[in-house]
Amino acid sequence: MSHDITKSITLVENDIKAFQSPMEVEMQKAIKHFEGELIKIRTGRAHTSLVDSIPVSIYGQPPVAMKGVAAIAAPEANLITIQPWDSSTIADIEKALAASSIGISPVNDGKIIRLRVPQMSSQRRDELVKLLGKKTEECKIAMRNTRKDFNNLIRDGKTKKTISENFYTRLLDVLQNVTDAFTKRVDQMGKKKEEELHTI
Repeated sequence: MSHDITKSITLVENDIKAFQSPMEVEMQKAIKHFEGELIKIRTGRAHTSLVDSIPVSIYGQPPVAMKGVAAIAAPEANLITIQPWDSSTIADIEKALAASSIGISPVNDGKIIRLRVPQMSSQRRDELVKLLGKKTEECKIAMRNTRKDFNNLIRDGKTKKTISENFYTRLLDVLQNVTDAFTKRVDQMGKKKEEELHTI
């Protein structure tokens, strides 16, 4: 967090919102970044996004996205189904899948293509859990830095006597409560992701 954020905040006696709102905005930035990091940690669960943008060329026409030529679904945790709008294009779709980087061999019955997403190895799962722990801690560090900056802000206010001792104590409570609430959210998000990794 930029220290310029706290420099732009003026503490006003009994105006808790003027202190709390910008702090929550900074904490939310850390949460947003963490959400992006969680998305990058692939669980191995079947998802239509794995194939829906793969380019497919049918009828000799320029390639279009897979979702434009077939119905795509993920009926099971490790299964993706692709049902072409026109069954005569099934070979073209298989060719597109083979040329893609998904690394899964398609199986078809003439009407529907099935892709079995491989089970995640225990070694890979352990690696992802470790990475998750690292990303969770990075988010908490960002929040602790925010807490430190806002703590310095109110400490300076008390030292310079721009706020009273009583208001300083109230702001300390707000600081801790906001930090605790956001830290709890991070823990819940991390726990949910870890459960996903262990259920695949």
